[in-house]
Amino acid sequence: MSNLLKIVEQDYLAVQKALPEFKAGDTINVHVKIKEGAKERIQQYQGLVIQKRNSGNGASFTVRKISAGIAVERIFPTMSPFIDKIEVLRAGAVRRARLFYLRDKTGKNARIKEKKKPVVEAAK
Repeated sequence: MSNLLKIVEQDYLAVQKALPEFKAGDTINVHVKIKEGAKERIQQYQGLVIQKRNSGNGASFTVRKISAGIAVERIFPTMSPFIDKIEVLRAGAVRRARLFYLRDKTGKNARIKEKKKPVVEAAK
């Protein structure tokens, strides 16, 4: 049974969308397709990735944002057809894979430092 599942999963991974690499602590912008009646539009959901789960077709990630002073967390399946694209806005410098401790923090305490980019020296 497990081998059959892996074979089917490989077919889906072959046609997987090209999503950027991101991890917990990164600030991302997820473009989500919303269907309202006969119309379809794209809504942007910008927030902090607090976790990534699993791999393959069952993978998902959780994005947390503050909207009108209320924290909102949304779980997105990675292989969802409703995700149009994902943009990585900031790379956060964190040492944990799960950032659930941010749920208890508010305001400036909930900030995450930005990962420093390596300095490239000019060629002489």
